[in-house]
Amino acid sequence: MTSHSDPRALGAFLRVRRAQLDPRECGLPETDSARRVAGLRREEVAQLAAIIVDYYTRLEQGRVRASAPVLTTLARALRLDDDQQHYVYELAGRTDARHRRPAQRTRPAMRRLLDQLTHTPTLGKRLDILAWNPAAVALYTDFAAGPANRRNYLRLMFTDPAIRGMHQDWAHDARDAVAALRMEAAADPDDPDLARLVGELTIQDADFRTWWAEHRVNSATYGTKQYRHPLVGDLTLDCDTWASPDGAGQRLMVLTAQPDSPSHDALRILTSWTAERAEPGRAKDRTP
Repeated sequence: MTSHSDPRALGAFLRVRRAQLDPRECGLPETDSARRVAGLRREEVAQLAAIIVDYYTRLEQGRVRASAPVLTTLARALRLDDDQQHYVYELAGRTDARHRRPAQRTRPAMRRLLDQLTHTPTLGKRLDILAWNPAAVALYTDFAAGPANRRNYLRLMFTDPAIRGMHQDWAHDARDAVAALRMEAAADPDDPDLARLVGELTIQDADFRTWWAEHRVNSATYGTKQYRHPLVGDLTLDCDTWASPDGAGQRLMVLTAQPDSPSHDALRILTSWTAERAEPGRAKDRTP
């Protein structure tokens, strides 16, 4: 069992998730009566999960804790993907005992990461920016110019016009970042810094309010980023994040480009222009 549970947050996620599902795609028969709300009814989720309706209702109301077997059946009934399943286990304070098959081949982006680490941007813990190298400064901004307690990539995506403008599809990338933060919140729901960040962005940005309320989750361990840099133009970069083995919750984000591609050449040109001026940075202790 994990160290905490958040039944109310789990209930909120269950309500949002069942509203997203099409009854026909879940194998439920069509009925003559019109549906007053979108998605599945509570009774239908309970039927699909083979649990008592009253028990499922209390789960949604945050009045009971879900057992591991119930989470397994709910994951199947609500068609949760791997990230969503991990998220509900975190919220329920349960250990996810599922075993995943290891990848059979190393992805090319991982191999390039190992080969080129000293030439690629590196960031730190979750979406907080704790440390960086000259390449990160060249690609993004001079993180040292701002106060330590404002160095958060999600905050910059929503509040910094330069960072926001770099993203070719800002809405897609920002929504993914919100989903990644939502997943982090399940692991540490009592983090006061996280609460302040969510509260700040909820007040300031309508898109953030909408996406946070979706309860969408994403582990964001790897993917592709499409940037439009003011100095070198369009960049297509593979992004991999690596968790610290000490369990501290810190991650290393590394961006690489396909060798001999225009993005690869542009990234090297960019870092060569700015590396001498940008020193590696390390965030100091936060101040309230």
